[in-house]
Amino acid sequence: MAANVTTTSILQSWTLPADLSGVSLWYSGLAIVGSLLVFEQIVYRQKKQHLPGPAWKIPVIGKFMDSRFPTMEKYKLGWKQGDLSAVSVFNIFIVMATTNDYTRRIFNSPAYAEPCLVASAKQVLEPDNWVFLNGKEHVDYRRILNTLFTRKALSLYLPMQDTLTRRHIARWLVEADLKKKPQEIMTRLRDVNMEISLKVFCGSHIPDSAIAVIVDRYWTISIALQLVNFPFAIPGTATYRAIQARKEAMKFLTAAAASSKAAMAAGREPECMIDEWVVEIRKAQAAGKLNRDFSDREMALVVLSFLFASQDAMSSGLVYMFQHFADHPDILARTRKEQEEVRGGNYDAPLTLDMIDEMHYMKACIKESMRVQPPVTMVPYLTTKPFPISPDYTVPKGTMVIPSVWPSCYDEEVFPDPAKFIPERWLDEKSIANMNPNKYLVFGSGPHRCIGMEYAKIVMSVILGNSAVLMNWEHHRTGDSETPILLPTLFPKDGCIVTIEPRKQ
Repeated sequence: MAANVTTTSILQSWTLPADLSGVSLWYSGLAIVGSLLVFEQIVYRQKKQHLPGPAWKIPVIGKFMDSRFPTMEKYKLGWKQGDLSAVSVFNIFIVMATTNDYTRRIFNSPAYAEPCLVASAKQVLEPDNWVFLNGKEHVDYRRILNTLFTRKALSLYLPMQDTLTRRHIARWLVEADLKKKPQEIMTRLRDVNMEISLKVFCGSHIPDSAIAVIVDRYWTISIALQLVNFPFAIPGTATYRAIQARKEAMKFLTAAAASSKAAMAAGREPECMIDEWVVEIRKAQAAGKLNRDFSDREMALVVLSFLFASQDAMSSGLVYMFQHFADHPDILARTRKEQEEVRGGNYDAPLTLDMIDEMHYMKACIKESMRVQPPVTMVPYLTTKPFPISPDYTVPKGTMVIPSVWPSCYDEEVFPDPAKFIPERWLDEKSIANMNPNKYLVFGSGPHRCIGMEYAKIVMSVILGNSAVLMNWEHHRTGDSETPILLPTLFPKDGCIVTIEPRKQ
């Protein structure tokens, strides 16, 4: 507020005599610009105070170029600066939290900060999307949405997940036989993940033609949700293209919500997530536990947020699991042995939740892979008022404050040899890893902790389990295999190039 008042008073008090020459006007203009640039530095220094970070801000753009082309090496250097550090990108002042304590404090302080994901997220996902809400509004959404992830609901989704996964694997094998050359698996995993998500969320209420359009266009949304993008949605920018893709997807998702309501009103049995949601809404209203309805648009926005979470985070986890399995054949062999035992040697039989429950080693592999390569390394929040994050520093209102997941996942005291893929560290309930659950922040913490955590683990178990028993794959390592690209989530830069073939039973 003080900064705004000072800027306004400077400009209002700057009056130019009418008889100034052109040269004088140039000098006056330069003086104004120079004053504003000096003022920019003063504001930055006042906000930064004693925190580590650049002593001065690059005029106007700040660290935009570094943030526009991020690398893990740059982020690691930032984390080494201190428990808290500061930087500025354009007019966005950013405070980065490195330690587990500060990271959890941000996650668990809804009174001071709300999720903003990235600067462009509200433009792309809509500002009234439930993921950006706080307080009672968020609680009301979460209470009804929790019913969509009960064991009963998860068992409804499983047959569809299993069937679609087998269909995609069969297609991969046919394509591999025709092309007979290594291909990246990332796109294929994103495609199967998207189709599973849309069918689980919307069932028959969304036609295959709509799925094809969303699968084709969704990548533009992923690109626009990088941590830093051009801040204005003008034609030609990633944010603009993502907004157009969202509008197209929302037409189909809104129609699916309307179709579901009509089907449930006609007495049809639930077949997908939005059907379950409609049924649960009616139950809660009848019991007097819910005094509101959800519009078709509100339901579509929730599905859109689920697509964002599942498509990017889960796809990242799957790609790195394929890479880890291929690079650790002994671990893949043990996984296959478990699959044979759980399935009784019958790989054609549909998977059940009871089978998934018995996949203890698979669960350990998934958990470890997502620790070694956490899909989401940072989760930006926006302070809604001054946030006293430490005894000697208060984060200013309007600051992007970023809790970092990666450093906690690489705590050497809790995870010895943290860079190594060791699923066995999760098998003993009393292991140091299991005794420190606060260090495993892959799914977040606090009131905005991932609501679909169990759902994600099941989908990954289905895709990875079926892949392990139905096909072999060899990883063709490149110089970029261990270099992650930072989209909203991490992916290997080369897309994980593999050769696949049918597995002899």
